[in-house]
Amino acid sequence: MTRPRGFLRRAGLLAALLALSACSITPPPPLVPATPGVTVVPKEKLNEVVVGVDEVKGGYNPHTLAAQSTVTTALSSLLLPSAFRSNPDGSPSLDRTLLVGAEVTGAAPYTVTYTLRRDASWSDAAPIAAEDFVYLWQRMRSEPGVVNPAGYRLISDIRSREGGKVVEVVFAEPYPAWRDLFRDLLPAHLLKDAPGGWSSALTESFPATAGPFAVRTLDQPRGEIILERSDRYWEQPAALDRVILRRASQSATLDALRSGDDQVALVRADSITTTNLAKLAETTPLTTEAVPRGEVVQVLFRPASPNLADVKVRTAVRALLNRDELIGVGARGGPGAALRADSLVVPPSRPGYRATVPQDGVDAAALLTEAGLTRPDGGKWGRDGRPLQLVIAAPGGVEPYATIANQVQRQLSLSGIESEVLTTPPDELFGELLADPGGTGGQGDRTVDIAVVPLVGSGDSGTVLASAFGCPEPDNAGSSTTFPGNPAGFCDPAVQKIVEEALTGRLLLSDALAQVEPLLWQQAVSLPLFQVTDLLVVLPQAQGVATGAPFAGPLSGAAAWRREDR
Repeated sequence: MTRPRGFLRRAGLLAALLALSACSITPPPPLVPATPGVTVVPKEKLNEVVVGVDEVKGGYNPHTLAAQSTVTTALSSLLLPSAFRSNPDGSPSLDRTLLVGAEVTGAAPYTVTYTLRRDASWSDAAPIAAEDFVYLWQRMRSEPGVVNPAGYRLISDIRSREGGKVVEVVFAEPYPAWRDLFRDLLPAHLLKDAPGGWSSALTESFPATAGPFAVRTLDQPRGEIILERSDRYWEQPAALDRVILRRASQSATLDALRSGDDQVALVRADSITTTNLAKLAETTPLTTEAVPRGEVVQVLFRPASPNLADVKVRTAVRALLNRDELIGVGARGGPGAALRADSLVVPPSRPGYRATVPQDGVDAAALLTEAGLTRPDGGKWGRDGRPLQLVIAAPGGVEPYATIANQVQRQLSLSGIESEVLTTPPDELFGELLADPGGTGGQGDRTVDIAVVPLVGSGDSGTVLASAFGCPEPDNAGSSTTFPGNPAGFCDPAVQKIVEEALTGRLLLSDALAQVEPLLWQQAVSLPLFQVTDLLVVLPQAQGVATGAPFAGPLSGAAAWRREDR
């Protein structure tokens, strides 16, 4: 049978292809010697800085007392948008990566208008808009256990214009510190209808971000967080490819600095670590600097507790505590020991700080006797044959609070007062036990009498005063609810009048504090101890690393860091 010429040409071409294929089945020789069971992958050289930290455990919502930590501050500064940020002197500065402008546009009612950039968006491409302002306002004014909510509770309404890119915030009263609001906005479109909502927001990670970095890995069990330069950020990109936060013991962090595996460390150093760093500096070029956090460790004596309702009992119990010893145990000889807190509202590192602690001696035994308590045969203090038993609460697993709570128990025991330490999950402590509007803080048949907790003084001091010591107020937005009380369960009409005048600017803060701090000391509500302080260690390879604006933390400037190996 005769084949067409086209068929023969195609058959020849097919034969040639098969021959070529047969010749190419054998792979080329490897570039490196092969090891059985091992795949060789070229290692990509990344421009990165590794930061050693004490802990990376979950709970990253910067607006809750339960989540306050060095890492929470670091992540929020890099991943969340803010209307204002702090200058090096602590004053607020408009964040132009988010806002075109923000100004007071009305006096009656007091109104502030924010104009957002059109290109500002979350990492899932949703625009940052008015709904994010509304969500944060609604949660901050009504949720228990939030950080300094007094300013948000003055807001009566939020209006939206121009597709949510113009936000009008209406206040029930003037609020001079309005620039402290709407920092670290959260993605409302992902959280407002999510199961768990606010209570589970940022528990494990960030559902969306809006900053120069994005989360590549957040591995709590391994103790590592990897942040990579965000390709969705609309402003100047970060200089680094990534920043790695790596958990380790302080001795392991020292070894990592010595070997150069870590280029930066941010730890709450004790006296041993400080000494070892000084020795390391003899052979390894490095710089160290103290970085005060926005936290002051305080011991609260809760007037809402039946055991401590009498001011004489509160005053006596406070007097039985050795404050110097509590500071020593909590600060552990680290840099925090130098920031002793002798004021009830303003942290020691903040401009305007002035010591107000009274020096008068107190006869604790006489006060307890006047309050109707007895101590038979030098045993335990009690009433009607029943010993006085106090519950001392602290956030579980959070230092230095748990350690100090145990020391408070020991000191009271030596003075004849029985007590137990209750260390409970932070969200439960602040969100339930210390947040009852009635102030009882009950857990079953137990009531929190004493709480070792932080006072967050990083915001406006008038707002801190109102949030920490103000009375529960009705909702300015028109609902019939009453806001949660302060963690101490404290309310005094004489103090409240001054608090309201300071919050709304009718009274200068310095004048308000001069009047209110003596009253608060007399009420024996709080015993401040010291300001929690980290130690920043930097090797020469990490360029541009500084302490940052007050309370913003060193990582707030990580977008401008550089890595230069020498």
